[in-house]
Amino acid sequence: MTARDQALSARVAQAWDVLRGVLDPEVPAISVTDLGIVRDVVEHDDGLEVLVTPTYSGCPATEVIEQAIADALAAAGLGRVRVTQRRAPAWTTDWITPQGRENLRAYGIAPPGACAGAAAPGKDAANVQPIRLMARDVACPRCGSARTERLSAFGSTACKSLYRCIECREPFEHFKPI
Repeated sequence: MTARDQALSARVAQAWDVLRGVLDPEVPAISVTDLGIVRDVVEHDDGLEVLVTPTYSGCPATEVIEQAIADALAAAGLGRVRVTQRRAPAWTTDWITPQGRENLRAYGIAPPGACAGAAAPGKDAANVQPIRLMARDVACPRCGSARTERLSAFGSTACKSLYRCIECREPFEHFKPI
């Protein structure tokens, strides 16, 4: 590897480190990398390109996230940055990291269950099963009880629903699996 290639590689690694500190504006307990929306960081001759997949088309936080990514990388002195959206394959909650799931739980939001059949990068799209939006067995993020009930299909944002724990009686949001 040439010295130039090593410098480029170090710059991309530094960008990933910076992105781990960029928080989702709607759920500030989880970074954009732990949320799984940052797909790649690519070095070009004219600067860095960050590829992101929005959680869903029309998400109102997308522009805020893109600006936060660009601002964080610029503040780190990484030069020119552009953020590019990649909509295919569509984002799935399966891309949330284990650390991201734990951060959601610690924040008081029940993390989503697995979406068997969701289209992950490299997965054969012909074998993808329909995604089911109705969650079952949502455990309380506060006491861990599985005895919960859904109060509303919609929470503070479209990606969350409102639940209540029957054991501890606390309300909580559940990040919908998609």
